Amino acid sequence: MNQLEILRFALRGLLANKMRSALTTLGILIGVAAVILLVAVGEGSSQSIQKNIQRLGANTLTISPSFSGGGGGGGFGGRAPGGGGNTGPRTQARQLSLADAKALTDRTLAPSVRSVSPVVGANSATAAYGAASHTIGQFVGTYPSYFEAMNKPVAKGTYFFNDDVLAARKVVVLGQTVVEELFGAVDPIGRQVSVSGVPFTVVGVLKESGSTGMQDADDVAVAPLPAVQQSLSGFGSLDSIVVQATGAEATTAAQSEVTAVLNQRHGITDGNPDYRILNQATLQETVSEATGTFTVLLGAVAAISLLVGGIGITNIMLVTVTERTREIGIRKAIGAPRSAILGQFLMEATLLSLVGGLLGVLVAFVGTRFSVAGIEPVLVPSSVALALGVSVGIGLFFGSYPANRAAKLRPIQALRHE
Repeated sequence: MNQLEILRFALRGLLANKMRSALTTLGILIGVAAVILLVAVGEGSSQSIQKNIQRLGANTLTISPSFSGGGGGGGFGGRAPGGGGNTGPRTQARQLSLADAKALTDRTLAPSVRSVSPVVGANSATAAYGAASHTIGQFVGTYPSYFEAMNKPVAKGTYFFNDDVLAARKVVVLGQTVVEELFGAVDPIGRQVSVSGVPFTVVGVLKESGSTGMQDADDVAVAPLPAVQQSLSGFGSLDSIVVQATGAEATTAAQSEVTAVLNQRHGITDGNPDYRILNQATLQETVSEATGTFTVLLGAVAAISLLVGGIGITNIMLVTVTERTREIGIRKAIGAPRSAILGQFLMEATLLSLVGGLLGVLVAFVGTRFSVAGIEPVLVPSSVALALGVSVGIGLFFGSYPANRAAKLRPIQALRHE
């Protein structure tokens, strides 16, 4: 009996019990689709997080205050003392200052630093234009180097320049959300907005960034540091300092240089600094490792359903062998070899797995067209190949026992079976 005849007998056997075959196929379908979809969700989540981190620049360091006593602190507009993991009290804690930022620009002390951008934030800054008003999520006062360091290109108009900083000109670059809320379809370039009663002239519009979790990255306005200090925040300490390294490979060296400069300026000798440094490159590596583990875990959990489907194949094939014992006896009595019986039942189990696997791939492909909890799933080709290969392997593995049992039946015993 050739392979074509074995295939024909296997198909006839499966079609003789359509409902049973469909239910078995459904188990494999669910398992394969679950593996592919969960891996796709994990990959989509990983890529989304990576994009959000990359928006801040892979060679960027963000320095913010950190004081003992617990709490948050740091960030834009966050001047409340916050815990940075300090273990003891500090009575001589120093906040970040313009002098600190200036010291970091010293090429002798920090040769790996490309640019330094001091940052202050105005809390609850409400902008108004005509009858429209909007409370801006982040109103940032900084230097022009901030735009490159934080990967915030301008889509329309221009950013401000060093001359604007020196002259404390009240000019502002707006994010897309602020423009939509205040101007709608009107071109904002050259128009004046009132920010907490202070007029600022719009010189540019930032390229759309998109949301990052709960925060709208486009709900932002950026203006020269002195203008924000004079009009909105006052001449106090800095909220943060953004440092751009000369390259992604120099980020670690830049962090060491920044740490040495600030420790010397702040009198830090006990290894317990009053500031903290966020290294985007290190954060990206950590997130990549964590999300990779998360994706593998999701795939492993989903693979359990494939195992359940395999057990279902064993049960169904054992029932099939029992019901077709007389048929097996007749075929062996008229000369069917053991290999033909074995091949037929293995073929049936493999076909069930293959059809279920292919349908599972189709379902998973359709499923990845929809977002899950705000995450766009990303189909991973290797997961498709692996899930489909495992499903066929499961058919062979779990179908081998019933197939062997059928092949080993003696013709006389099989013919006597009721």
